[in-house]
Amino acid sequence: MAATGDEAAAMDSISRAPAAHPAALIPAGASSAPGEGAAEVSESPAAAPKKTSTNSDGGVETAEEAVEPAEPDINELCTDMFEKMAIFLQGELTGTCEDYRLLENMNKLTSLKYMEMKDISINISRNLQDLNNKYASLQPYLDQINQIEEQVSSLEQAAYKLDAYSKKLEARFKKLEKR
Repeated sequence: MAATGDEAAAMDSISRAPAAHPAALIPAGASSAPGEGAAEVSESPAAAPKKTSTNSDGGVETAEEAVEPAEPDINELCTDMFEKMAIFLQGELTGTCEDYRLLENMNKLTSLKYMEMKDISINISRNLQDLNNKYASLQPYLDQINQIEEQVSSLEQAAYKLDAYSKKLEARFKKLEKR
């Protein structure tokens, strides 16, 4: 299979360089993004071949000025930045949505608990009202019981007085009998 595009340029620069650069030894398929290995090779100063030429000044060799590495494609960097920013914002919004969903569920549960408490308090109020009505219906009987209790206590007092009087009479009768 023949190499094309960036892979071909990378292999061409490797074959021209006297010493192999470690980044150039990485196969193009092993890099994280296509074309990244070739960009590393072209940015490396060791990968840029130095051309030597002979001057007419006594055979002195001079080197050409080093070529600055090519700037990465700004559009690719912007696209990468926007993708990463979108992922970050998506994560932040997802977390916020989950927080709101949790808060909504908590509010629903709280509302249900308050409705249950409201039903319980209504039942308690109804039962209390029933008890008050029953107490009101029993009130005449309770009044009769109080009257009977008063009468019993007055009869008891009369019985004590009668008992004391009978004891006095008995003592008097015994006294008269002895005479």
